[in-house]
Amino acid sequence: MAALQIGDVAPHFEGRDQNGEKISLSDFKGKRLILYFYPKDNTPGCTDEACSLRNGWEQLKAQGFEVVGVSADSEESHKKFIAKHSLPFTLVADTDKVILEAYNAWGEKSMYGKKYMGVIRKTYVIDGNGIIEQIFEKVKVKSHDQQILDAYKK
Repeated sequence: MAALQIGDVAPHFEGRDQNGEKISLSDFKGKRLILYFYPKDNTPGCTDEACSLRNGWEQLKAQGFEVVGVSADSEESHKKFIAKHSLPFTLVADTDKVILEAYNAWGEKSMYGKKYMGVIRKTYVIDGNGIIEQIFEKVKVKSHDQQILDAYKK
């Protein structure tokens, strides 16, 4: 699949959130969406990233952003992750990896010389018309909120 670029139409997605409720890209029509992909609930880097977005939540909301996280974890795992860290945003359970693949966030990774398939951490900002405005491929997990806000400073 070709890499998504700024200016591309964001792939439509549908999934289930931490409460089993259906969520889709069309739910965010007219809103700016931060759609972030992360490997696993309750791992150090993913917790840092989620907590950074939580800590910057009020500023992000004030700038008109909505936030949705996506990983291959289950709805139940997401529910526990949200409760443990008081996350104010939605997490989507993409256990079949359809959304991850559509957004080029599932692919070959390497650790200690071993290759394996996994979630590739990245963030897309999608405008209210469904167009990709920003792509963050080098996510700063401890300050991702500020990384996004800095990209939108006037």
